[in-house]
Amino acid sequence: METIPTSINSGLGWKSSPLFQQSNCFNLLSSPFKPKPSLTKFTLTCSAASSSSSDPLLVKAARGDPVSRPPAWMMRQAGRYMAIYRKLAEKHPSFRERSETTDLIVEISLQPWKAFRPDGVIIFSDILTPLPAFGIDFDIEDVRGPVIQSPIRSEEGLKVLHPIDFDKLRFVGESLKILQQEVGGDAAVLGFVGAPWTLATYIVEGGTTRTYTNIKSMCHTAPHILRTLLSHLSKAIADYIVFQVESGAHCIQIFDSWGGQLPPHMWELWSKPYIKEIVNLVKKKCPDTPLVLYINGNGGLLERMVDTGVDVIGLDWTVDMADGRRRLGSGIGVQGNVDPASLFSPLTSLTEEIQRVVRSAGPRQHILNLGHGVLVGTPEEAVAHFFDVARSLKFDTVSQNNTANVA
Repeated sequence: METIPTSINSGLGWKSSPLFQQSNCFNLLSSPFKPKPSLTKFTLTCSAASSSSSDPLLVKAARGDPVSRPPAWMMRQAGRYMAIYRKLAEKHPSFRERSETTDLIVEISLQPWKAFRPDGVIIFSDILTPLPAFGIDFDIEDVRGPVIQSPIRSEEGLKVLHPIDFDKLRFVGESLKILQQEVGGDAAVLGFVGAPWTLATYIVEGGTTRTYTNIKSMCHTAPHILRTLLSHLSKAIADYIVFQVESGAHCIQIFDSWGGQLPPHMWELWSKPYIKEIVNLVKKKCPDTPLVLYINGNGGLLERMVDTGVDVIGLDWTVDMADGRRRLGSGIGVQGNVDPASLFSPLTSLTEEIQRVVRSAGPRQHILNLGHGVLVGTPEEAVAHFFDVARSLKFDTVSQNNTANVA
């Protein structure tokens, strides 16, 4: 995923705020293996997430409140398909600089907001961003992508882990606060995290992989080590979600990007319990904050995803929306799931595809999105058209047949 920040004064107009100046570490639960003591402690109340009639449209839809149309945003809506982003990236070629510098995070996150006015503004970051804050360093190389020089595959490796230290993530908190101020009530500010299994694939494999042989082998050869790692990740990521909400995020998406690489029965054992743990911990602190779960290649997992406790399930483009609705039942929201390649089609065809997805999803608890991230090379005109069409949609509140009427 395209999103991670360092710290230079870029002079883009935002100044670092004096957030989180106190020194202490926020920690919900103690780690099972006596981690290093934390430095700072934050008392988070999720006050920013209290339910209100003035909540952004996306938040209302995610909670299942009546809305006049489906809210819309796109995964990877800030990124390389935008000329303005490419120009900024030439000036700041380090991805970690772009995604770990408050001014740059805010600038990049607001680029699609200013251009297209989506209903959700997602922070420009990466699922790996919090890793150094609990003991795991990584680099991003141009060809290889994320690289972890010391993969964790032994009990000795677990010793580097410690509770998450938010002093090392101030840029995330500061950026979310500024984004909330910038968009006001006109859009939802979205935060996101990686699911424990997905993060563990990078930590165990040492980076990206196409085979997942090391971590899948650990399920059988060193299950106690893998469980300890996943448990620590669950607690750290739950803390990180609460931190994001308190900093200004209205809604959080959990990406189990590589959960779809597991057979369904293995996902039940090695991913689902840790997602459920995160959801349970977060809901105790932030009961009104909608949580979205997205798994790439989730067609074989839909029914199993329902009782994770999330509010919305994202469907990739390979799942028929009407079939997905039927399989998930009426008690949970859906997000998606226009094929990203549709944005390369004639605009009339794109309009028809958006209308088809919205009709299939029905008028309740649907967030319009792509079935995956925006593809590199996507015409900006098509992205603008996507959001124009989304704003033109009107639910037929008189209809009794669960369809959407296009104005």
